[in-house]
Amino acid sequence: MFFAQEGFTYRNFLMDIIAVFAFVVWFWLLIVIYGDLFRRHDISGWGKALWVLALVLTSYLGIFAYLITQGRGMAERSAEQAQRAREELRHIVGFSVADELSKLDQLKKSGSITDTEYGRLRSKLVS
Repeated sequence: MFFAQEGFTYRNFLMDIIAVFAFVVWFWLLIVIYGDLFRRHDISGWGKALWVLALVLTSYLGIFAYLITQGRGMAERSAEQAQRAREELRHIVGFSVADELSKLDQLKKSGSITDTEYGRLRSKLVS
């Protein structure tokens, strides 16, 4: 089963596409995992070095091991980072939930929005 001897066939093309896709997924997962690994404060430098070594030496096996053992923590850290970024942006832009609620109250009093719209927008702001 030597694909190179067959020349340019659909099967060779498909296998090349699958190989490129697998490489892109592997590279993307490495970037995500390294980003998570080096942002962590709950693991020592030696622990990080061991994870890096495992990821480099075992390729997909190391990636799967990290995702299985640290997946929940990755999701929590990612959510925390997104929340911090949102809060920082609100602080820079000057967005205040209290200001927005007062604007919503004024819109409701003036009749520009209905009670259901008011409730929906208020719940978005409060959450």
